Amino acid sequence: MDIASLHAFITVADSGSFSLASDKLYLTQPAISKRIASLENELNNRLFDRIGRQISLTEAGRTLLPRARLILQEIEDSRRVLQNLSGQTAGELHIGTSHHIGLHRLPPVLRAFTKQFPDVELDIQFMDSELACRAVEQGELELGIVTLPLNPSPLLLSQRIWPDPMSIIVSKSHPLASMRNVTLTQLMEHKAILPAHGTFTRQIIEQVFAKQHLHVNIGLVTNYLETIKMMVSVGLGWSVLPDSMLSKDIKPLRLKGLQMQRELGIVWHGGRTLSNAALAMQKMLRDNQ
Repeated sequence: MDIASLHAFITVADSGSFSLASDKLYLTQPAISKRIASLENELNNRLFDRIGRQISLTEAGRTLLPRARLILQEIEDSRRVLQNLSGQTAGELHIGTSHHIGLHRLPPVLRAFTKQFPDVELDIQFMDSELACRAVEQGELELGIVTLPLNPSPLLLSQRIWPDPMSIIVSKSHPLASMRNVTLTQLMEHKAILPAHGTFTRQIIEQVFAKQHLHVNIGLVTNYLETIKMMVSVGLGWSVLPDSMLSKDIKPLRLKGLQMQRELGIVWHGGRTLSNAALAMQKMLRDNQ
């Protein structure tokens, strides 16, 4: 089976669209369709049902998908093993990270890394930590530099790099901002702005409040911490943000007995060979703890 055709098949299956797959692979849609047709002809099985603009995997496609992933992962693993034998730190390094980490934690590391390893071509994809972990698990990325999950996949290994303490914040005009002592009960009377349900940061926040048997009154939800900060600063509600984002236009509330912290670090697949570039990035991150 042709490697390019398998890659196209996996991309179409994951994106659920020939057009989205063509964008991701930087190929024309007819080129993607040709690769899928070639694979179907070789296997003598239809891999996708096409109904209008909707596509779905056939039984043959669902059977092939995990095997196709394994084939490409083994090929990629073999390539890395052979490349590592040269002792050179070069080639492509695919990393996923969140916007927050990319803005607030990674710049000095990336500056030092590109200076020390100019032959490494960095491909940094900004995405939610949850998606980055999934991409590492599926072999699409070598490393994720993310908010570490509370319940990681057994396939992933991880290491904490930065502790990330968080505070409850309000705008300076918020009714709670002028109060010297704020209780949790008083906080629950006001609407919160939180990250989306299912995100690692939301899980950490929910776990803390669940231990206090509190129900948070959620008014707004968004995935971007910078957006949350802006919404809080204009008085739309309270939230929880990393202390690294505190500034003059918002006020942290110190509530007795309430501490929150998330862990930021690296995730990688425990069953795959890392390239020399990925190993070098791991070391540099550890050295910058």
